[in-house]
Amino acid sequence: MPDRLAVRKTYKLFIGGAFPRSESGRSYVVTDAKGRFLANASQASRKDARDAVVAARKAFPGWSGRTAYNRGQILYRVAEMLEGRRDQFADELRRTGASKSAAAAEVDAAVDRWVWYAGWADKLSAVAGAANPVSGPFFNFSTPEPAGVVAVVAPDSPLLGLVSVVAPAIVSGNTTVVVASEPAPLPSITLAEVLATSDLPGGVVNVLTGLRAEVAPWLAAHMDVNAIDLAGVPDDLVRDLEERAAVNLKRVLRPPDADWSDEPGTARMTAFLETKTVWHPVGV
Repeated sequence: MPDRLAVRKTYKLFIGGAFPRSESGRSYVVTDAKGRFLANASQASRKDARDAVVAARKAFPGWSGRTAYNRGQILYRVAEMLEGRRDQFADELRRTGASKSAAAAEVDAAVDRWVWYAGWADKLSAVAGAANPVSGPFFNFSTPEPAGVVAVVAPDSPLLGLVSVVAPAIVSGNTTVVVASEPAPLPSITLAEVLATSDLPGGVVNVLTGLRAEVAPWLAAHMDVNAIDLAGVPDDLVRDLEERAAVNLKRVLRPPDADWSDEPGTARMTAFLETKTVWHPVGV
């Protein structure tokens, strides 16, 4: 007999910087690649989704109002913290079926991706903005601004794919409500623990675990969500979510046909930006 009982971890949601259980009290079983029990994860409800949107909206003014340089510093701090828990993430990825080398490579790629997006924070405005030539005694500037609250349905690439959809949304000042991978949610909550200790303000990233088909429609129809990323949505659910998103003219990013290990480019950062054009008289 062992000298002590192991403390089995209960995986919770991440809303507003805290780790609550689902208000419904529900959970679902998470298994490894061989079907063996790993843990119970909270099964988010409609109320949990609404609470997450409220937290994201509350965090938006402060996060978008920070300097781009400061947002870059915070994203870099996330990479530092993730690097420090490299072995834990690699172990969780191995449980999803990845080999030891593949798991280690994915963690390294996720760290590098946070660093890459951190570097874009104070450069995005220069690339996505413009000084426009106009006829008349005016200056005309186009500047990018964050869209607001972005709902993200994460892909089943449980770490690199997750980072690849969250980081580009928040680097420009958006806040997010993330529906984690349904079959492999554990790395997403471990990442939430990293975010909670990395200077990222509470509510900038909110993570819901549970059934995509149950939670995603409420986010797609929510009137205080400004955009939705359908990266992890199965084909049979895409049209329904697009129709729900049309109610308040959300921006919709369709599921990509992409390898998450590819170079990310700037498309995901610019997908959730609005462009503000300002006219100003010369000499005033």
